[in-house]
Amino acid sequence: MSGRQRVIVVGAGLAGLACTMKLVEEGMDVDLLSSTPARQSHSVCAQCGINACNTISRQEGDSEWAHFDETILGGDFLADQPPVHEMCYWAPRLIDLLDRMGVPFHRTAEGQRAVRLSGGSVARRTFFAGATSGQQILYAFDEQVRRHEADGRVHRRDYWEFLWPVIHEGACVGVVAQDLRSMRIESFAASAVVIATGGNGMIFGRTTASLACTGAAASRCYQAGAKYANPEFIQIHPTTMPAQDKCRLVTEAFRGEGARIWVPAIQENGSWKPHPNPNRGPASIPESERWYFLEDHYAKFGNLVPRDVAAQEVTSLCRDGFGAGDGSMVYLDWRDSVKEIGRQSAAARLSGAVQLCRKFGGADPLEEPIRVSPAVHASMGGLWVGYKKDERTGGLKAGDPANMGTNIAGLYAIGEVSFAYHGANRLGGNGLLSRIFDGLFGGKCVKNYCADALADPPSSAFESAIRQETGRTDRLLAGEGDENPRLLAGEIGRWMTEHCTLVRHNDKLEMALDKCQQWKQRARRIKLSDTGSWMNQSLPFARSVRDMIVMAEAILCGALMRNESRGAHFKPAYPNRDDVNFLKATIAVYDPVADRAAIHYEPVDTSLIAPRPRTYGRKAVAPAVKAEKPVPVL
Repeated sequence: MSGRQRVIVVGAGLAGLACTMKLVEEGMDVDLLSSTPARQSHSVCAQCGINACNTISRQEGDSEWAHFDETILGGDFLADQPPVHEMCYWAPRLIDLLDRMGVPFHRTAEGQRAVRLSGGSVARRTFFAGATSGQQILYAFDEQVRRHEADGRVHRRDYWEFLWPVIHEGACVGVVAQDLRSMRIESFAASAVVIATGGNGMIFGRTTASLACTGAAASRCYQAGAKYANPEFIQIHPTTMPAQDKCRLVTEAFRGEGARIWVPAIQENGSWKPHPNPNRGPASIPESERWYFLEDHYAKFGNLVPRDVAAQEVTSLCRDGFGAGDGSMVYLDWRDSVKEIGRQSAAARLSGAVQLCRKFGGADPLEEPIRVSPAVHASMGGLWVGYKKDERTGGLKAGDPANMGTNIAGLYAIGEVSFAYHGANRLGGNGLLSRIFDGLFGGKCVKNYCADALADPPSSAFESAIRQETGRTDRLLAGEGDENPRLLAGEIGRWMTEHCTLVRHNDKLEMALDKCQQWKQRARRIKLSDTGSWMNQSLPFARSVRDMIVMAEAILCGALMRNESRGAHFKPAYPNRDDVNFLKATIAVYDPVADRAAIHYEPVDTSLIAPRPRTYGRKAVAPAVKAEKPVPVL
């Protein structure tokens, strides 16, 4: 089948659906491939809301420029500024579009769309639909795509796994994918391919990410020659509920609605020291024995400092012995705000999140403080994408094929799989915004690329790719080794969490890199529990294990070589930001001969806002007294 004027979108999450809708509006036909149905994608887990300034926030002094400035500052100046500028100036129009699409945004008593605060901002600019914003927005886009599907413009292929990009003469001309029901492997031709497959949280084991977020698709593009940027920047969310299977996110919206973080402590001689009984019922701990440490340290932002700052503060105090529970937890207390706004109103504003806390945390945040701890949440790094700057506006040149394009012609990356918008740290409310903006703004750029795409490539290019992937699959199915893929992945997650999350030491990173070589050898000895040829559920995850190792190696290499502390990347041996040597993007390129990452650096565009210190007004306070036996935590 000819791929002319047909685009393949891989991933049916929010970014993929938004891009599909825009492509169809631009006159393209779309094959939408996804390993899960759209409404089961990880986008439904986004709870906080979506950022944009509006009439309310403008009256409080907000503007698109302020949103842009706080995003760049929040990312510690490591994001190229033109794409971020364009995204922030598009944001108000995107909210209007979502409203017209039927997203049930929360309303004020006057009928205006309500906004609340999010971390890293002093302006109320986060629009929300209770605590299920991601789900409501995803459903709205899914309805639009289904309309085009009924018209025959979209061919949806659920339960198809992306295996490899088909590259001919340096351009991506299609993909190889596997039907996860019949297990047949096929190729699909297209004028362009858009990767919208989300993050890679499962590399770290227990995270807030979906269990499907292995990062395998991005890793396969990386192994095929696509550059991967800023892999070392991994966001740790300060408030999650840990469990044996994964960590459940306790949304930042709680803090946006007035929740406060504290630890049990006793004040003596102007200093705080650990509470002698930190695990007594939190409701019975008097106000004088609660240390609201974020409010002490950051008077202006308080509990709404950016996630990386809050996570570092929480972890530092827990290491000093202030933690509750197993020593790694703090309390999130919403009761004062619930009393102020009323129980019924509070429950409505965060209904989904309240239900989640009751179900998985065994506590009702409307009535009692809940225990939370930091956990891996998202990757700021991703496939490298380019852009074309509009010198007149400072943003992007609309419709230019360079926007959102990887270094492989015809291969585009959007949403969480892209590195473009968040720099060294992502602000709450910007995750949903970047996915929607990427999909809608990028659609026309992809369409314009297709107008000048290569003629139909020879069938041999697709046959070769099919043989490659069939051979890999057959070897995995025939494996008679002694390695359980789940146990191997669990070990990878534990090592990555211990050595490459909040605090990083070069000797530990080197140890983990040595482990990667061992993991690669062990991955060759994987034995599947199911070797059947129909709906084999063991095969996709087992296949992804090597891809996770390759991506873990890129993360470790980037972290080892960046000898500074910036955003989510913190090294005690190098505690300060080093703009002279590291105000630049890390670029990982896979070396197939050495079978590892080759790292180099590329400049960051800081033409619109000059870098400045990122302190968030932290003030000096009396030092805390450490416990005699500090507890090791994440």
